[in-house]
Amino acid sequence: MSQTPILKTEGLTHTYGAGTPFETVAIHDVDLSVYPGEFIGLVGHTGSGKSTLIQHLNGLVKPTGGRVLVGGEDLQSSKETLRNARFRVGLVFQYPEYQLFEETVYKDIAFGPKNMGLVGEDVDRRVHEAAGFAGVPEEMLDKSPFDLSGGEKRRVAIAGVIAMRPEVLILDEPLAGLDPKGCEDILAHIQEYHTSTGAAVIMVTHSMEAAARVSDRIVVMHKGTVAMEGTSKEVFSRGEALRAMGLEIPAVTKVLLRLRELGVDVDPAAFTVEDAAKAIVRLKGGHNLC
Repeated sequence: MSQTPILKTEGLTHTYGAGTPFETVAIHDVDLSVYPGEFIGLVGHTGSGKSTLIQHLNGLVKPTGGRVLVGGEDLQSSKETLRNARFRVGLVFQYPEYQLFEETVYKDIAFGPKNMGLVGEDVDRRVHEAAGFAGVPEEMLDKSPFDLSGGEKRRVAIAGVIAMRPEVLILDEPLAGLDPKGCEDILAHIQEYHTSTGAAVIMVTHSMEAAARVSDRIVVMHKGTVAMEGTSKEVFSRGEALRAMGLEIPAVTKVLLRLRELGVDVDPAAFTVEDAAKAIVRLKGGHNLC
């Protein structure tokens, strides 16, 4: 992984309603570096500043303090830099119906590439490539996006951003409101895109299990700033601190911690079912319990 961040915030601060009785500091003094090829799980309680933070990362919101650097350039330094940064840093909103507006799914996915100045076969190639990554079947391309289910709309919205081949893909709660199978499908497509392209991914999620499964690094937001960051093992080993922020550790980790409380000498650092199974097998001297 490159040691030079593709995306970086320095002292990033945003205050809503500054100078009014309704003044609210949403984020303050946020320093965050995102490296090429990295998968970051961004977690935090509702109101912790996650959404405000990610809206700054491709210039949808302008900082009231600090700055955002994309490829070393201040995103707000010029209109041209800001425009280019929005192709390099793609954002998929939590509610995809706000991101879809064209007559057909094909045209919706093609909108970004066309806005980049691509035409003809180049656009068509981008549409089909992005549709494949996002799990949008060919037969869906001629449909109206407004006739799709929630999960289908989400895949189309993801495809529309992927079609621009961003160096950083940001997804705001891509698993929210989906059934377990829908969550698994979306997560698998995101992982495939990340692995195949080497793009950095930032996934905002309330699912600690999902964050633990796919993230190289987890960043925990609390009261508008970065309160904790590290590998899944490093973050989830601090269960009490997370609970104090209104967050929970993965369910399997809770089970192992409870076993520890009951006197079972099991490693509580596991955060996926697979890791927990391995920990229990090790406890039994390597003998499978099944």
